[in-house]
Amino acid sequence: IFRVSDFWNMEKKFYIKYIETPIGCLELKSNKQALYALSFVDKKGESSAELPNILTETALQLKEYFEGNRQKFNLHLSPEGTDFQHKVWAYVARIEFGQTSSYLDIAIKTGSEKNTRAVGLANGKNSIPIIIPCHRIIGSNGKLTGYAGGLERKRWLLHHELTHSKQPGLLF
Repeated sequence: IFRVSDFWNMEKKFYIKYIETPIGCLELKSNKQALYALSFVDKKGESSAELPNILTETALQLKEYFEGNRQKFNLHLSPEGTDFQHKVWAYVARIEFGQTSSYLDIAIKTGSEKNTRAVGLANGKNSIPIIIPCHRIIGSNGKLTGYAGGLERKRWLLHHELTHSKQPGLLF
């Protein structure tokens, strides 16, 4: 479930947790109430001494996802962005596990098929990839397009989801 919250404005102190995954190390950032960033990093850093429940729960849900046992995330999220970016991310969050959508599809849903470039830019600003599944957005021609984590990670994530879903689809 994608729940943009007002938690960002409540507390400026942040916490960090690093986790190892099949696609590399991830850095998770939150305040006490909500996750606001997930980044691909080259190496594991030092996690915060104090870890709020949101980071522990995020790490658990990501572990379950990578094991193929979780298809939906249920976390408090607070990505920082514009109203339009939040609108795009809300549509992206509705794309089911094992499915894909195109920039054009989302542009139409957000008001204009001419918004494909704006949708692409908003998708690129997603600070919580995997959980807000921007890897599920592909070109309208069916080809893989840019991904902050790199196309190999995007391909891996899509293949992982198709392998663990009951949905028919193309393997990338």
